Amino acid sequence: MRDPYTVLGVPRNASEADIKRAFRGLAKKHHPDQNADDPKAKERFSEISTAYEIIGDKDMRQRYDRGEIGPDGKERFAGFDQAGGGFGGFKGFGTDPFQYRTSGGASGGGAAFEDILKDIFGRAPGSGPGGPGAGARAETRTRSQGRSAPGEDLVATLSLTLEDLVSADKPTVTLPTGKTLQISVPEGVEDGQQIRLKGQGHPSPLGGPAGDALITLELAPHPLFRRDGRDLRLDLPVSLDEAVLGAKIRVPTLDGAVGLTITPNTTGKTALRIRGKGLPDKTGVRGDLFVTPRIVLPETTDKDLEKVAHKLKLDRNRKPVRGPEFGG
Repeated sequence: MRDPYTVLGVPRNASEADIKRAFRGLAKKHHPDQNADDPKAKERFSEISTAYEIIGDKDMRQRYDRGEIGPDGKERFAGFDQAGGGFGGFKGFGTDPFQYRTSGGASGGGAAFEDILKDIFGRAPGSGPGGPGAGARAETRTRSQGRSAPGEDLVATLSLTLEDLVSADKPTVTLPTGKTLQISVPEGVEDGQQIRLKGQGHPSPLGGPAGDALITLELAPHPLFRRDGRDLRLDLPVSLDEAVLGAKIRVPTLDGAVGLTITPNTTGKTALRIRGKGLPDKTGVRGDLFVTPRIVLPETTDKDLEKVAHKLKLDRNRKPVRGPEFGG
């Protein structure tokens, strides 16, 4: 078995991301399904998978770097001659580990030695087809398949309206793969917040779990409401007569219009509060809606209104008191 770092083409100080990236590229390039006419593709792919199993796993990589395991993922034992494949460190043992059986062996240590062989080769001595080492290779393949790298994550953006934040309906996001999903909007969501959808990413090329979908939630600007923390603010157009005489007006909210009383002689200096019509916090408690009346004059000339204005102009007591910052 070659050094896993060499197999994946990364330096020994490579980051986890670099190792993962190298593995993905090689796995895609050498996957047997992509190389049906290449009889050696399966062998190369197996080597790549085993290399990633070693240095793609944090604990396994540390053990390999410390020399506790070999490039095939098996434990290294004191006295084991890897180059020659022998067991010279065990007195009386030859180079063929399978010559010793449970009933025999040197110094009555057959049973213990059998356990060592199982740890190294993944099967009882001499059992199973394929000769020495076949069990170890089968074990490596099984372990690699059981811990195959997951598929790649994918990213997407979902634009939410303020109505989405208070509605019981689930908004729909379309993933780059073309798949559509309905998602639950978290309480108290913030603009730019990211949520993770497990298993909704790209499938693994090796039969492992699918990657995740990372969805960034963006709050779209609203044509009427301004966000102020969990509160909302609304400018409410009122006519001059409604401001002077008072009126009952239907006011829009995120979940339906409500009635609001405009008191006589409203100036618009004070915002009117509608409780519980803002945005929810993380506990689901909603803020308030603050409505500020804004007097709007007619777009066309109104002779009667002009007469009233001329009359008011002559009555200085009806003019607003301006402070010194406005020139007296």
